[in-house]
Amino acid sequence: MTARLRVSLPDQRLMDAVGPSAGVDFVLWDLAGPAPSERFDLLVPPYMGKPGALAALDGVEVGLVQSQSIGYDGVAAVLPAGCLFANAAGVHETSTAELALGMMIASQRGIPDFVRNQATGTWDNSQRPSLADRRILLVGYGGVGKAIEARLLPFETHVTRMASRERDDERGRIHGIDSLYGQLPLHDIVVVSVPLSEATQQLVDGRFLAAMPDGALLVNVARGPVADTEALLRETSSGRLRAALDVTDPEPLPADHPLWTVPGVLITPHVGGASSAMLPRMARLVRKQISLLLAGQEPVNVVLP
Repeated sequence: MTARLRVSLPDQRLMDAVGPSAGVDFVLWDLAGPAPSERFDLLVPPYMGKPGALAALDGVEVGLVQSQSIGYDGVAAVLPAGCLFANAAGVHETSTAELALGMMIASQRGIPDFVRNQATGTWDNSQRPSLADRRILLVGYGGVGKAIEARLLPFETHVTRMASRERDDERGRIHGIDSLYGQLPLHDIVVVSVPLSEATQQLVDGRFLAAMPDGALLVNVARGPVADTEALLRETSSGRLRAALDVTDPEPLPADHPLWTVPGVLITPHVGGASSAMLPRMARLVRKQISLLLAGQEPVNVVLP
C-alpha cells in the first residue's frame, strides 16, 4: 500500500482551490506557531513571506518546499539541510506580463496625467508617444520576459531579447548580457525582469541609466535591489528618463520618499503577481507536484539545493 502524503498549505483559499486528493492528508499552517506535524512531504509557505520565515521548519522533516513566488533570493541561507525547494515558475508570468504591458501603455499614453487632470477638469489632449513602433529591450528572457514579449508583438513593437548568454532560437538572436551597453542606447523602452542575484544586484545603476537615450522609459518588474534607487531618482528627477516600477528599494517605499512625486514615474506596490490569475495557477502547480510525488517521480521547478 502506498504511503499517504502529508501536505501543508498556508491558507484556506489555496486549500479550497487545490481540492481533496486521494492519498493525501492536508493541514493548514502559515509557519506561525508550532508545526502541526513533525513531517511534511510537501509544504507551501505563505505568499510574499520573507525567507526568514522558513526558520520555522527547524526540527521539521520536509521533503519539498513549494514557494508561491518565482524569485528565491535569500532562501538558500535558511533552507533546512536535505530539503528541496521549488519556485512558482508558470504561476506569475501571465499576471506580471499583463502589468508590465499596462504600465508601458499607461506611461506612454499619459494615463497618470489624465487621471490627475480629471480631478481638476483639465482638458489636455496633447499628443503622447505610442507603444506601437517603439524599440523595446527585454533585459531578462526567462518565463516573465517571454510572456511580456508575447504580449508586446501584437502591438507592432520592435522587441530585442537579452539573457545571461547569447544564443539563437526560432525568432532569431537572443543577445547576451555582455552586449548590454551597446543595446541600451538603441531602445526607447527597457524592461527588466531578471532574478535578483549577486550578478544583478544594482544592475540598473548610474552607468546603465546614462546609456539609455533621453526620454526613454525604464520598466522594472524584477526586484527592487536590481536598481540603484538614488541613481534612478537622479535621472528621473531631471526629467531625462521616465520609469514604471512595480518593485522598489526599499520596499515598501516610505510614504515620504521623493520617488513617489517625480513626474514621469509610475509606481505600483509589487503587485505583478497579485491578481485573480494567481490562485488557479498556483493550485494547478500544487496538484501537479502532488501527482508527481504520489507517482514516485521528481517534482518540477526545483531550484535548490
